Amino acid sequence: MHRRLIPVLLTVACGFLATGCVERTLTIRTEPAGAMVTLNDEQVGLSPVTVPFEWYGDYGVRITKAGYETLDTHRKLKAPWYDYPPFDFLIQIADPTRVVDAYEWTFALAPKEYPTREELIEKANALRSQVKQ
Repeated sequence: MHRRLIPVLLTVACGFLATGCVERTLTIRTEPAGAMVTLNDEQVGLSPVTVPFEWYGDYGVRITKAGYETLDTHRKLKAPWYDYPPFDFLIQIADPTRVVDAYEWTFALAPKEYPTREELIEKANALRSQVKQ
């Protein structure tokens, strides 16, 4: 009797392990495109870029592009309702379908503003007067 039960239990266990999963992606777009995107101190590529992620929460975002001001900010990814117990078990293990949890962030970059010649001279004179004191 036990010999017949073992293959059945193994089949059921494999069935649960082979069921659906959650695919989490974050797409970052910039205006203009082609900026270097860094998430939590790790360069992830040029925008638009799509990256997988494992956890929700606060992300440090740094975006750089020549001729534009560097953008250094934070954004939060809030977990959906089905990522909390007991729903997380039902979705990730018992549901046979693939769940795609996709987010998209868009950032607009400001053109870099360079000081005029007069502003540079003024600043240099102010520094010179500080040194003389």
